[in-house]
Amino acid sequence: MTAKADSFDPHQADPRAFREALGRFGTGVTVITCATRDGPLGITANSFSSLSLDPPLVLWAPAKSSARYPHFMAAERFAIHVMGRDQFDTCRGFARDGDAFDRIAWEEGEGGVPLISGSLSCFECATTATHDGGDHSIIVARVTRVTTRAGEPLLFFGGAYGTFDPAS
Repeated sequence: MTAKADSFDPHQADPRAFREALGRFGTGVTVITCATRDGPLGITANSFSSLSLDPPLVLWAPAKSSARYPHFMAAERFAIHVMGRDQFDTCRGFARDGDAFDRIAWEEGEGGVPLISGSLSCFECATTATHDGGDHSIIVARVTRVTTRAGEPLLFFGGAYGTFDPAS
């Protein structure tokens, strides 16, 4: 039996209700990294999407309220890491602190961009455009290199991390 649907105007409803409705969309989990004058920086995000295959473009959307926001907006190069099921602690570390590199294996990529070892996919990127997106900005980037491996994804749904159980 399907539960009764709740319909509301997001401009007039409690903002939490809109956030919870958005949380019904399950997403993958990424950690995005860049180099700064103060060292490597990372942030956990689920606002990642493919945009174009030709040319190879992706996008992500950092929150303007984040203390890390100015660094990512200024970064000409960055990396998006699609995280595996076994990387929950890494995701949690970068959700709390942009400097969680001392707890993980990583190396420097082109332009000094930190690359996290063991992610399911790593997209090394060069920013091509930025756009206003309300309380976020939208960063569009050209993918310059991809590293990928097999594995189970880490997912985010309804405010919680989980895994994928494919339907038979």
